[in-house]
Amino acid sequence: MEVTLLGTGDTTGTPTPGCDCGTCERAADLGVERSRFSVHVRNERTGESLLVDTSPDFRHQFLARDVPLPDAAVITHIHFDHLDGLGHAYRLFDQLPVHAADETDPETGESVAGTVRRRYDYLDSVTVHPRTPFEQFETCGFEVTLVPVDHPPLLCYGLAVEDPETGAKLAISGDTTYGIGDDSRAVLADPDLLLADGIVTADLCEHHPAGGDHYDDAGVPRTFGTKHMTVAGARALGEDLDAGETRVVHVSHFLDADRAFDASLAVDGEQYQI
Repeated sequence: MEVTLLGTGDTTGTPTPGCDCGTCERAADLGVERSRFSVHVRNERTGESLLVDTSPDFRHQFLARDVPLPDAAVITHIHFDHLDGLGHAYRLFDQLPVHAADETDPETGESVAGTVRRRYDYLDSVTVHPRTPFEQFETCGFEVTLVPVDHPPLLCYGLAVEDPETGAKLAISGDTTYGIGDDSRAVLADPDLLLADGIVTADLCEHHPAGGDHYDDAGVPRTFGTKHMTVAGARALGEDLDAGETRVVHVSHFLDADRAFDASLAVDGEQYQI
């Protein structure tokens, strides 16, 4: 499979509009960007493409990258930076199957699939396919499994994308703390490539009202606040899962400019053959 990182940033992206911080300025100087999260996965056997999350930057991402429009999509959760680009389906697709979890979220009273169906009921081209976590389904020639992760207060999911013919495996953590359950970790384990949420470096936990959590033996927090992993947590998850390669995604502009573009931190446009 060919994996293209269309969007590797958090909810405001980097550079952030109107921001003159060192990281945003460094991004502009380097000519790189971290737009809102989205991953394009092309099945080179079948020629089909799967899109994981529909970024609000959908149009810009597909104009900027030489990848085809998707044949199907998966939505991990209903936060706007992962979902609200689905409106771009209007007049771009004759048909776009969208897969999402079927569990009812106590916070919203409906599932991710239900929310997608309700918000985008005006899009005749979009068909929503509810999927049960831990139950593998097929799309675009891949075997895909959604797994619960930890992103309160909403239900959120990571996923594994596997090619049954070649054995290639992509794992995506979803937006999550380091506190991913053992059953979910078992599904995500042993990927060729892991895309792991790491919003800030661990030292910035001192600025969060909730501090940090999931400390390692050296006292480094692997969770920032209550919703996301630190960069250290993302790297640690890669080690836990025995990933062939780990790329840290969902990176914010709050990192110190001197560390914001370290080698393990992804930027838009990276492409991987697995």
